[in-house]
Amino acid sequence: MSARDDDEEGGIPSPRENTALFGHGEAEQQLLTAYRGKRMPHAWLIGGEPGIGKATLAYRMARFALAHPDPAARDVQSADSLFVRPDHPVAHRIVAQAHGDLLVLERTLNDKGNLRRDIAVDDVRKTVQFFGSTAGEGGWRVCIVDCADDLNKEGANALLKILEEPPARCLLLVVSHSPARLLPTIRSRCRRLPLRPLDEPDLLAAAANALNIDADDAQLKRAAALAQGSVARAISLYDGPSLALRERIAGMLASLPRTDGQALHTLSDQLARADDALYAGFTDSVRDWLTTRLEAGGDTRSLARISEVWEKFNRASAETDAFNLDRKPLIFSTFALLAEAARG
Repeated sequence: MSARDDDEEGGIPSPRENTALFGHGEAEQQLLTAYRGKRMPHAWLIGGEPGIGKATLAYRMARFALAHPDPAARDVQSADSLFVRPDHPVAHRIVAQAHGDLLVLERTLNDKGNLRRDIAVDDVRKTVQFFGSTAGEGGWRVCIVDCADDLNKEGANALLKILEEPPARCLLLVVSHSPARLLPTIRSRCRRLPLRPLDEPDLLAAAANALNIDADDAQLKRAAALAQGSVARAISLYDGPSLALRERIAGMLASLPRTDGQALHTLSDQLARADDALYAGFTDSVRDWLTTRLEAGGDTRSLARISEVWEKFNRASAETDAFNLDRKPLIFSTFALLAEAARG
């Protein structure tokens, strides 16, 4: 069982079974053009924010290469996308995790049924035997790494060995939320394919497709407004108490540098008892607020101040989680830091 199976149980299709792609047409065309032009790099690094469709695009490319192993074939040369019908035999086998020419590296459950913190290094080492053998169906051998951020040092070095000496007709699709944090040697051996957060129309369409609802759904629009271009986040906000909480936090952040003491006490009381998923709404909101200001630019002094707040918040948040500390002091200190940064 993989880390993705929880999504399937919730009724939301995992990337390996999702054949729909929204908002990344230009990136898809780069892959298609390289493939049918016989100039396919052996490794691609698909980067971008979490939940925007990176893994979905990786599976889409894998599905296409395995279903159409000859780049010179007429149906490949005439294709306008990487779409493969859900009822195609290759698509069925990928969903069932039963395609012998596809290897997926992702976090899995250990013997105790708990999700591992990293991708197991022994799984990464399987790439040596996988790429060292002939493709079972005479085509491509494809490996998806979902995601490279979950590789520990040992796993990253094991992956690097394959990247350094790639065999013929092999394809590695490496997904990363933070490509800049990967080993420079991994980045240098992959062709970069950065994806941007989805704009609102594409975000609504993708989330509506996953949830099987209308894109005009009022609650979905509220969720999309807070999702920062992430389909996964819009879906998680749509059904549950986190939407109202995120809207309340967004209002408090919008009022900075002014803070409402009573609202802050109410928020800290709620988050002190909240489960991890609900509490993540607070930490995500703070990081989004800081990221927006960093991306907006400004003078060196103000950017340095925002960066300092970012570092202090991440350090305090990590310590609170690691030592199971009371969340209230973190929430109060965070808003104090944000208010100071907002005053500029």
